[in-house]
Amino acid sequence: MAALLNWGVKESHRGTPVVVKMENPNWSMVELEGPSEEDFVITNPSSVGARDKRRGKNAKQLTWVLLLKAQRAAGCLTSIAPALFALVSAVKRRVASGRTDADADNDGVGREKENPTVKSRFYSCIKVFLFLSVLLLCFEVAAYFKGWHFGAPNLQLGYLYWAPAFGVKDFFEWVYHQWVLIRVEYLAPPLQFLASACIVLFIIQSLDRLVLCLGCFWIRFKKIKPVLKEGALDLETGEKGFFPMVLVQIPMCNEKEVYQQSIAAVCNLDWPKSKFLIQVLDDSDDPITVSLIKEEVQKWQQEGANILYRHRVIRDGYKAGNLKSAMNCSYVKDYEFVAIFDADFQPTPDFLKKTVPHFQDNDELGLVQARWSFVNKDENLLTRLQNINLSFHFEVEQQVNSVFINFFGFNGTAGVWRIKALEEAGGWLERTTVEDMDIAVRAHLHGWKFIFLNDVECQCELPESYEAYRKQQHRWHSGPMQLFRLCLPDIIKAKISVWKKFNMIFLFFLLRKLILPFYSFTLFCIILPMTMFVPEAELPAWVVCYIPATMSFLNILPAPKAFPFIVPYLLFENTMSVTKFNAMISGLFQLGSAYEWVVTKKSGRSSEGDLVSLIEKPKYQRGSSEPDLEEMKEEIRRQQDEKANKKNKKKKKHNRIYMKELALAFLLLTASARSLLSAQGIHFYFLLFQGISFLLVGLDLIGEQVD
Repeated sequence: MAALLNWGVKESHRGTPVVVKMENPNWSMVELEGPSEEDFVITNPSSVGARDKRRGKNAKQLTWVLLLKAQRAAGCLTSIAPALFALVSAVKRRVASGRTDADADNDGVGREKENPTVKSRFYSCIKVFLFLSVLLLCFEVAAYFKGWHFGAPNLQLGYLYWAPAFGVKDFFEWVYHQWVLIRVEYLAPPLQFLASACIVLFIIQSLDRLVLCLGCFWIRFKKIKPVLKEGALDLETGEKGFFPMVLVQIPMCNEKEVYQQSIAAVCNLDWPKSKFLIQVLDDSDDPITVSLIKEEVQKWQQEGANILYRHRVIRDGYKAGNLKSAMNCSYVKDYEFVAIFDADFQPTPDFLKKTVPHFQDNDELGLVQARWSFVNKDENLLTRLQNINLSFHFEVEQQVNSVFINFFGFNGTAGVWRIKALEEAGGWLERTTVEDMDIAVRAHLHGWKFIFLNDVECQCELPESYEAYRKQQHRWHSGPMQLFRLCLPDIIKAKISVWKKFNMIFLFFLLRKLILPFYSFTLFCIILPMTMFVPEAELPAWVVCYIPATMSFLNILPAPKAFPFIVPYLLFENTMSVTKFNAMISGLFQLGSAYEWVVTKKSGRSSEGDLVSLIEKPKYQRGSSEPDLEEMKEEIRRQQDEKANKKNKKKKKHNRIYMKELALAFLLLTASARSLLSAQGIHFYFLLFQGISFLLVGLDLIGEQVD
């Protein structure tokens, strides 16, 4: 395995002995003397002796290099077997656990169950498609060994109508001929048209990505960024600064892993205490979590923080309903701005000083959005791939749209709103699961402008398990389609420029929210496998090769350190297109899962270290004693154990088996086997590795592993 991990590491050998040891005991062990410095120095190249000596040295060097390469290759080969055995063992354990994604309906509290008929419809289509593909593969294998190779230019339709003699062998030949005729006349034309349409969509999508990347490059080249007005704020003394009344909201629901770090970070914001109020908006239905959050708020109140606790018994409208309820409080009229932080976000003490002053003397500004940074981006492969996606979103999409259009989708947290803008836009509405995008669209239609601050970061967590990430992506891709249906008439009637309407309808909604998951899933999961069984519909090699390579390269530009993960990123994004496509269809046609809201699971991995730093140097020192971290942790453990023993419902968690991804894995692997018959190299490799990617994701072997 070391040989695999050290692949690509530059090595240097200068006159030192090199031991080449083969793993196979039947091989011999050879010790060579590596090339020394004199091997590369020839005093008189014209002399015959020097030339002979040089040839001898070159031969010696070549032998040494070849044996060294052979040793490295042997090391790689010997590490493959243990890796495969480990993978097979993990697969066996996963299958033995017997947990599938269908069991998700029985997990979680307060989750609305999805209609089983609606949920299984998409999976049923994939199963039927897989069954037909296996059947066709059997036909193709039999035809291959019989020497029947029909290509579109060589088909003789008269021969296809040939009537067979009586006999099983002749009947099979006739059936295969009829199948070839059907695919030539009826299947190939629509499939070719769909493939061409997806290629056109890809070209449009690529142009959009290219323009965004060029815009990002221009911003970096010109060093364009929002600048505070001179004299707006004195960060040293705080005198003659812009200190309006700010309301800070922390919406949460059963966030027992991260509530301490978020409350502590917000209570330590560097802002005049009389000028801001903190609202902890708790939707938790777990009594233990409710009591823990209450105690945390009371502790900070004793420390001198201006903080309030609000709890809703009924979680109507999810996060949007929570925020709407908080904004209806009578004291909100005394505040001019509202900052929102989700439960896992940890703003720096100077967050408000870096964001709020942008509103000064800028009455058209409605939102200031900060960038997210991730405390666990290097935790596992899944978090690394998420970091690539979100880096492109913030660095490119949000920043370019902010600079050139003054509009982008609100990210739901780490942002500061002008309360007047929220009120003019109609306030928070519970009609979709993307209330942040909803309020941003409505505010933009009322003429408000937005600013994105790429250099102001707010730390948060990435989902570390595929289950949590999958649920998050379903909500993020079904919500925009719900919103598009609801907002389309308002966008058309709005009194804004034609360019802004075009940007919002085509670029913001259709191209980036609908077309991208549509052509990704259709092209790589449907059309490509079908062209293996219907070879008369051709998908050029450059489409299979350059489409994913171009998109992956453009996406990875903002995170160049992640370049070694470009291939896993490409395969994983194509795998996630199934979830995104399903979510997009659910939101567009208002299916049962469109209104599903599951709180993304957090680990609280960074909470302990951050909490220690905040407790060691608290901003407010009016309390009689400092909180004891160990006692707090012990109390949390004790209450959690009491809850588990009392309810006796604590079950052992397992990684799930995702049936849609598994079905598509077998479909792609079946298509890769068919591609071998036609000797399509690039198609075979792509289908093979994409099928393996679906298999790993379907068995939940990516991300956090649960015993």
